[in-house]
Amino acid sequence: MQAEVKLYTMCMIQDGSRILLMNRPDDKGFPGYIAPGGKVDFPESIVNGAIREVREETGLIVKDIIYKGLEESCEPNTGLRYMVFNYLATSFEGELLWVDREEALKLPMQDWFKRRFPLFFEEGTFELSEIWDEQTGQVLEEMVRRYPARIPQAAGLAD
Repeated sequence: MQAEVKLYTMCMIQDGSRILLMNRPDDKGFPGYIAPGGKVDFPESIVNGAIREVREETGLIVKDIIYKGLEESCEPNTGLRYMVFNYLATSFEGELLWVDREEALKLPMQDWFKRRFPLFFEEGTFELSEIWDEQTGQVLEEMVRRYPARIPQAAGLAD
């Protein structure tokens, strides 16, 4: 079986204690509130895909964008691997309606997004990986790793 890889981005937009979420319609799949993002077009870079998706979906022009982590999901029966590159933007041009970050988790959203949500606001980056069975809808294996914002210096090395 030949594996197929699909690349996506997600970009959480933060303005102080407010964050930007979109209410995704049922007909688009994954209904509920979610951060802006979408497919990376070939041959654009991953980060340019994130910036473009934010602009297309919100009208905002992202200025400062921070890589936060990677989520990947594999479906062994079909050979499909989804890779989602996650970003946090704290500087942008444009204006929208905002939701308080503390209130966001009270909104209806997909379980996978609710699980990923707090990882955007932790220091450092994350990697979330899962293997799922599309036929049963069950996650067979899951791994979450967190990486510090700075790598500790090795003992005995000077600054």
